[in-house]
Amino acid sequence: MGTVAVRRWTRQQYEKMVEGGIFPPGERAELIDGEILAMTPQGSAHATAVRLTEEALRSAFGPGCDVRVQMPLALDPSSEPEPDVTVVPGSPRDYRDAHPASALLVVEVSDTTLSYDRAQKGSLYARAGLREFWVVNLLDRRLEVHRDPIRQADGHYGWGYRTVEHYASGDSLFPLAAPQSRVAVADLLP
Repeated sequence: MGTVAVRRWTRQQYEKMVEGGIFPPGERAELIDGEILAMTPQGSAHATAVRLTEEALRSAFGPGCDVRVQMPLALDPSSEPEPDVTVVPGSPRDYRDAHPASALLVVEVSDTTLSYDRAQKGSLYARAGLREFWVVNLLDRRLEVHRDPIRQADGHYGWGYRTVEHYASGDSLFPLAAPQSRVAVADLLP
């Protein structure tokens, strides 16, 4: 019996496909470890949580940081995810010629993709050395904060986070890259 070969893509090849109009207008996709994945449509609660998170993080990080919504992050030669919200240093013009390759904070808003975001996206972000990754968990109405990337044999990509803390809607926390700013979990939830 033969095996099925999976064609892996590089970020450079993927970007050429995007520029060449290979994907129909409005179709959202992302490159994860060489595989092109279709992104699931957003429900109203998801879209609201993305906007609320964007507003809260703009306030928390202030000038000198760009809060990007569902925009590419050039993590490595085979991955270009589009997190729901990303905070990067600088201004939008700093990324005119190339997508950011790292981030101060990455946030995924999750309902139907919760286990995927935790296991696969979390491992991908840890492998890229991102110090802090949040999951706005709409199913359980809480925030999951992942910090301190480390090698983990059982991680999807061989990486994970040493620390995972859960915050309820009445809690607040301080982002690692903006330790002076308190973020209320309730401000992220629809």
